[in-house]
Amino acid sequence: MSNALTGLQMIVLALSYVALGVGSVPGLRMNRATIALVSAALLVGLGTLSLEAAWQAIDASTIVFLLSMMVVNAYLSYAGFFNLALLSLLRLTHSPFGLLGLLTVGTGLLSAFFLNDTLALVSTPLTLQLTRSLKLNPIPYLLAIAGATNIGSLATLSGNPQNILVGAFSGIGYLDFAQALVPVAIVGLGGQLGLLWLLYPDVRSLAPCTFPELPRFRYHRALLVKTLIITSLLLTAFVVGLPLAESAFLAAAALLVTRRIKPERVLQQVDWSLLVLFSGLFILTECVRSLQLLPGVATCVAHPVGLLAITVGLSNLISNVPAVLLLQGAIAPGDTTSWLLLAAGSTLAGNLTLFGSVANLIMVAAAASAGCPLSFWQHLRFGIPLTLMTVAITYGWVVLR
Repeated sequence: MSNALTGLQMIVLALSYVALGVGSVPGLRMNRATIALVSAALLVGLGTLSLEAAWQAIDASTIVFLLSMMVVNAYLSYAGFFNLALLSLLRLTHSPFGLLGLLTVGTGLLSAFFLNDTLALVSTPLTLQLTRSLKLNPIPYLLAIAGATNIGSLATLSGNPQNILVGAFSGIGYLDFAQALVPVAIVGLGGQLGLLWLLYPDVRSLAPCTFPELPRFRYHRALLVKTLIITSLLLTAFVVGLPLAESAFLAAAALLVTRRIKPERVLQQVDWSLLVLFSGLFILTECVRSLQLLPGVATCVAHPVGLLAITVGLSNLISNVPAVLLLQGAIAPGDTTSWLLLAAGSTLAGNLTLFGSVANLIMVAAAASAGCPLSFWQHLRFGIPLTLMTVAITYGWVVLR
């Protein structure tokens, strides 16, 4: 292969990651999914990989697991589970600080087991409705949702897409992963609550508010019962160590056998763009490997501090999923500590800026559409100390204990 062609391939690869970091291409209507797909096609066309090698680079287990969990989330959402769970928690308190605590714990707990993007979408309008009824400043409560969905999702392999990737590459079991990172998530949620208490004095009150009647949401009892049974069996399968992708695939298949919801409604809830993005990123990562660009990365991530710093920084430059795919080739399969740091760093990096995670963007978009904009600087004032604190907790628990 000529030096000129190799140079051209590296330029295309570099521009691809720059575009992924920006999230768009000036003058064109392209998002990260189409950028990844077009970049993969160009690199295949330039001979970096054959089409067969590009296809084989896509990890089928990860795609199937992510697709299946999206189907499970869609059924839980349609059945009314998320709204019922949040409303049940909110009945336990009538004070501003109690509301903040329950939103933090509730969204964090649910995000640990189900993809965190769904929780951001469901909890934002409910939170805005409650804070307006109580005449409370909605900003700290929105920040609580944003932070808790990211921190809570750290706890398990099914909490977010980057954890799913780490599970697929590392071979760490569901229960082992949870035992390692659940304490970090719990302490992180407590730290987040303390930070909001410091930043927003008006949330400190424990005095009961005149609590409005909680909104009523429609739910489908039969569908809810069926979905909860299947989801409980799925989580049990995860805990006992059955294969994650196969278990989730069977659970999704069981849910799709129904007379109550048209399949089009469920499949519309699947984030096909995310699946395309993952597929394209797998191919880009294989191109990085074929061009032998990973040895330099391996040197940088050899130390835990370096790995955490690079993961957090790269996750905010090119997004967390591309960062995990780029860095995973530099970590040995049996290096459990490094895999846990990669999962934690890429997840907690989502709290650094408003654009650090998809859950943040979903929350801010839903809030803006409801007439409550959350600015980049309002989030940054909260995100910088929260990220530094939770990353330090991760290092102390995973590396030093």
